[in-house]
Amino acid sequence: MDDDTFEKSRLTLLGLGAMGTALARAWLAAGHPTTVWNRTPGRAEPLAAEGATVAGTAAEAVAASGLVVVCLLDDASVGEALAGADLTGRDLVNLTTGTPAQARARAEWAGERGARYLDGGIMAVPPMIGAPGSGGYVFYSGSRALFDTHHSALAIPAGTRYVGEDPGLAALHDVALLSAMTGMFAGVSHAFALIRKEDVAPEDFAPLLVNWLTAMAPYAYGIAGHLESGDYTKGVVSNLAMMVEGNSTLLRTADEQGVSAELLTPFMALMERRLADGHGDEGTTGVIDLLTR
Repeated sequence: MDDDTFEKSRLTLLGLGAMGTALARAWLAAGHPTTVWNRTPGRAEPLAAEGATVAGTAAEAVAASGLVVVCLLDDASVGEALAGADLTGRDLVNLTTGTPAQARARAEWAGERGARYLDGGIMAVPPMIGAPGSGGYVFYSGSRALFDTHHSALAIPAGTRYVGEDPGLAALHDVALLSAMTGMFAGVSHAFALIRKEDVAPEDFAPLLVNWLTAMAPYAYGIAGHLESGDYTKGVVSNLAMMVEGNSTLLRTADEQGVSAELLTPFMALMERRLADGHGDEGTTGVIDLLTR
């Protein structure tokens, strides 16, 4: 079957946390008959009032639909919830946050039980689900046939980005972007700590910070070019030698302001190691080689 054949296809959703509930509401609003299950039954009651069918067990929920979407706490929860379910002939879409290795193992596990498998990494928070123009999307990897068959349904809660047949690629993309975000949050935290005790209003400083980070974000394209070409010096404006020298000012300022530099020093230490290895004319791309085991 293709997308158009079951635009309003029946589906099952296991897991009704904040994200699962948002997903269910998006599918219900779009007219998809939706069966739901949650370990704590009370969470299903509001959805029942909105038209969802509530299953008493996960196995009953799985039996109700050909498309089964799972959005639970962790990979172990997925295994526990589906332990007694017959997955033969089912299309299993796992939107539970996990690692690439867990996704690959879960795909093999599903295949042994007769199911096609698609893993997903949600790049959105619940308020972005089912909200056109929110910018939210989901990485998908695994069975391309499953993705193509159910694309119209999968595209309702958020945008879709298929990244490959390897089931682990969605989780890898998800975690890579979240890791970059975590690093950005560290820098933002340090910046606000520096001004915390001064006569600088955080709300006045915030737009300066956002504009600066936005202007610096395209630096990622340069790193990508370096990694593709193997030439870590191409297009470098501020080289590693200059940046390591400048780090001393950042550290001195932190000390003067009574701010710990612990969010910055791990990266600075890697920069210094790369410089000591004789790569002062590069940018920071070589740090990636130090991180890769």
